[in-house]
Amino acid sequence: MEIQLSMLILEVRDLHRSVAFYRDLGLDVPDPQPGRPVVIHRMGSGVSLLLTTSFASTYDPTWTRPTAGYQQLLEFYVGDDASVDRLWTQLIADGHAGRMPPTRTTGPYAAMVDDPDGNVVLLTSDEAARVDAGPT
Repeated sequence: MEIQLSMLILEVRDLHRSVAFYRDLGLDVPDPQPGRPVVIHRMGSGVSLLLTTSFASTYDPTWTRPTAGYQQLLEFYVGDDASVDRLWTQLIADGHAGRMPPTRTTGPYAAMVDDPDGNVVLLTSDEAARVDAGPT
């Protein structure tokens, strides 16, 4: 069996704030359930995004939240270059921190924003990031 990425877990400080960010990004993240410090959104690719406030700290007594640098870099294929521009503009207008405006990099056309916990979200038009494009 081929090993596959099935879930990306992000330790967040404020679950409601993180849910709002990922909804602004365009994901249909469900509302948190009372008393449960976790929400799960399964993407069309089959990979789930899990947002939680306490998984690592509950099960790893030595865990500490990173305080500097990139904690994660999540790449989201959003369509063509115009879609990158449009989503960047919307997220910045919604008050999310921009890290890199839409730019033609040495690779894809891309922009970067921070989620509420400092995880870097890469918005890209890179066809290689499409989950429905098949292997390259």
